[in-house]
Amino acid sequence: MTSYYRYHVFVCANARHSAERKSCNDCGEADSALDFLRKTVFEAGLSGKNGTVRINTAGCLGRCDEGPTLVVYPEGVWYRYQSEDDLRAIVNEHLQQGQIVERLLMPSR
Repeated sequence: MTSYYRYHVFVCANARHSAERKSCNDCGEADSALDFLRKTVFEAGLSGKNGTVRINTAGCLGRCDEGPTLVVYPEGVWYRYQSEDDLRAIVNEHLQQGQIVERLLMPSR
């Protein structure tokens, strides 16, 4: 079976608004990350009719305590990011070159 997209990226945009446990959107990163990723993927020619990369919002991915989170399928590679430079590295290295960005990987469980 082949995937419809070469890469499908899910960005956690969960907003818990709880003092007990923060969420990715509470960190103020999710909305801007989604916008940046969509723009960068489009500018790189990775979206649209060729359909190689799809960026989607996700609800809670269950790892918000580890920082703003995204996961890339079909590999199931989990990343945490802190800046546009981190997101740019994911686009350039993983989505364009097929190389995992080791420094941004979340620890496996």
